[in-house]
Amino acid sequence: MPRPRDAEVGLDFPREWLEITDPADPEHVIKADLTWLLSDWTCIYGAGCHGVVEGRAETGCCSHGAFFTDDDDVARVASYVKRLTPADWQFYRKSAPKHWTERDSVGDEDDRLRTAVVDGACLFHNREGFPGGAGCALHALALREGRHPLETKPDVCWQLPVRREQEWVTRTDGSQVLVDTLGEFDRRGWGEGGHDLHWWCTSAPEAHVGAEPLYRTYAPELIALIGESAYTELARLCDARAARGLIAPHPATVEATRAAGA
Repeated sequence: MPRPRDAEVGLDFPREWLEITDPADPEHVIKADLTWLLSDWTCIYGAGCHGVVEGRAETGCCSHGAFFTDDDDVARVASYVKRLTPADWQFYRKSAPKHWTERDSVGDEDDRLRTAVVDGACLFHNREGFPGGAGCALHALALREGRHPLETKPDVCWQLPVRREQEWVTRTDGSQVLVDTLGEFDRRGWGEGGHDLHWWCTSAPEAHVGAEPLYRTYAPELIALIGESAYTELARLCDARAARGLIAPHPATVEATRAAGA
């Protein structure tokens, strides 16, 4: 039987990009990868996901824990960890509000804080057979409380598979703008180790089966990343581009569409 990653498309292919200025802030510029945002990618956890570690499909992309972006990320998640109960969380313990993180290396950084790993996966990942349901305890908490999961989960968990990079850019006239670049969090996003993952969904046609393009299904996440006014303009232009048809569609979406029509 072929390995799941053998069906993934390559990492290098033509992409279309769009640059816009935030209507609410002339010093805020967004560069968006239309090839990715107009793709049909969708999360297929529990519906065909092979997982990033061989033999651990049930833990999806949660096998290595979640590295935090900053202190605010840690503090926000900590406030929701305190709301979890034994009914929500398989690995609940009385000391959990204080002992749910650990330090590890990622890429070329040797001392980064992440969620602790228990038995080969993030300690917030409830395993199959848990009475409260399999999957992320923080995600389930959000749904139970009527929140969007981006409120309760670490930044990296809800941002994936969109990769945002930010930098202040000095233009030739001396003015400065904050540039948000939105693209695909592919294998390279994990650094050198990304190439060793058993499977990665953004390159897999199996995951390009969404009913709507990514820029629509991920609207709350994109709004959180770039703001509502910028997202509204981005979505308007994505709609227009979709109506005309991309010159460089994502090859995984192309392959999924071909397979569906075969």
